[in-house]
Amino acid sequence: MKNFIARANIDHYLNLQAKDDLPSNTRSMICKLLVDEENKLSHDLEQLEFAESRMARYRDRVDRLRHLRDRFADGSADRMKADGLLVDFEGFLAQVEAFCGHMRRKVNQRAV
Repeated sequence: MKNFIARANIDHYLNLQAKDDLPSNTRSMICKLLVDEENKLSHDLEQLEFAESRMARYRDRVDRLRHLRDRFADGSADRMKADGLLVDFEGFLAQVEAFCGHMRRKVNQRAV
C-alpha cells in the first residue's frame, strides 16, 4: 500500500512539474517532494525501473522543449522564455538522473 501511495504521489509531482507556467521556487519545492517520495521506493529493482521510466519521459520532454525553443528567433522574448523553461527542465532531469544513479547503486549493493 505504501508503494502505491508513493507512486501516486510521484506521478502527481511529475504532472505538476510538466506545467510550463510553474514558478521556479514552486518547481524546486515540488522537486524536493518528488525526491522524498522516490527515496521511499529506493529499495528494489522494480522501483528503480519505475523511476527510470519516469526519467525517460522527462528526457523526451526536454528534447521536445529544446526542439520547440529552436523554432523561435534568437533574441526574441519567446526564445528567452523558452530558454528559461528549458533550463528548469534540464535541471530537474539532472536531479532525477542523479537519483536514479543513487538507486541503481543501492540495488547493485543489495545484489552482492
